[in-house]
Amino acid sequence: MSYIEIKKVSGIEYISFVKKFSFMGKNFRIKEHIGKNISTVTVKDYLKKNFNSISIKEFDIRKTFLDKIDIVYNRNLLNYIELKSIEFNNLFEIKDIKDVIFVEFAKEFIFNSNNIEGSKIPAKEVKKIIETGNSRYKNRNEIREVYNSIEAMKYLQSGFKFNLPSIKRLYYILTKDLTMSGGGHYPRGFKTVENVVNNQPTISPEQVENEIVNLLQYYKDNKKTMYPLQLAYDFHLRYENIHPFLDANGRTGRLIMNKILMDRGYFPMIIYAKNSRAYYNAIAKGLQRRTKKTYYQLMLEQAKKTYDDYFKMMKNY
Repeated sequence: MSYIEIKKVSGIEYISFVKKFSFMGKNFRIKEHIGKNISTVTVKDYLKKNFNSISIKEFDIRKTFLDKIDIVYNRNLLNYIELKSIEFNNLFEIKDIKDVIFVEFAKEFIFNSNNIEGSKIPAKEVKKIIETGNSRYKNRNEIREVYNSIEAMKYLQSGFKFNLPSIKRLYYILTKDLTMSGGGHYPRGFKTVENVVNNQPTISPEQVENEIVNLLQYYKDNKKTMYPLQLAYDFHLRYENIHPFLDANGRTGRLIMNKILMDRGYFPMIIYAKNSRAYYNAIAKGLQRRTKKTYYQLMLEQAKKTYDDYFKMMKNY
């Protein structure tokens, strides 16, 4: 949060720009003196004029924490994404375009997330549904998937809590009125049969609820002090290993991952469908190996692509 601070001393008004932010359980304050008796300066104007220097100042503070985090082979990638996330927030303060950008993000996220799970609906049809609410695409089930995904993203922003009922509700929204390959509707609640993903066994049905409770507790214990990207990626990895539902685990998992990122002040990210094989392999390696660096690397590369695409879009508005 940025604001203009005015302090009056002996009849003279001293004007400063102030930005407050929190990072890994610590609160910080950047303050820059602007001048005396200035009545026309605004946060937007000052941020626009000093965009790079203010972004770098915040990054330098965060970097003291990043230098102690060993989760990736390419540290420059981690630093790049952290700086870009700061620039996102500063640009959102300068331009009133957040709602517009998030609609554009939703179009791409829903297409890719559903496509990873086997949907064949073209990206242009997803965009048409989001923009107009209509589509003549022949597969009505895949059209319903898009409508459900839109509702799920709305729920993520306005009603989702980190608890069992919210996770079940998110799954219900995503699968409502969908028909499975056998012709029936999706079952309610957690899975009751074993499922195997990418040749890897997942948590057994009788253990699912306890494992989700443990995962939610892990999130609550670490949400204020753990590096946010690592927290989001770890939650996603553990969630996919549990695989709590018969289907829609990837879609619910990616939505919850983005909820963690947004709650911590980061722009959400897309796992691109064309990288789905690398994504599945990275998850498998993250679960099998002592180090998760290959998994983190893939996730950060996907975040970088997302951030580059949408930051460019924001600057052009």
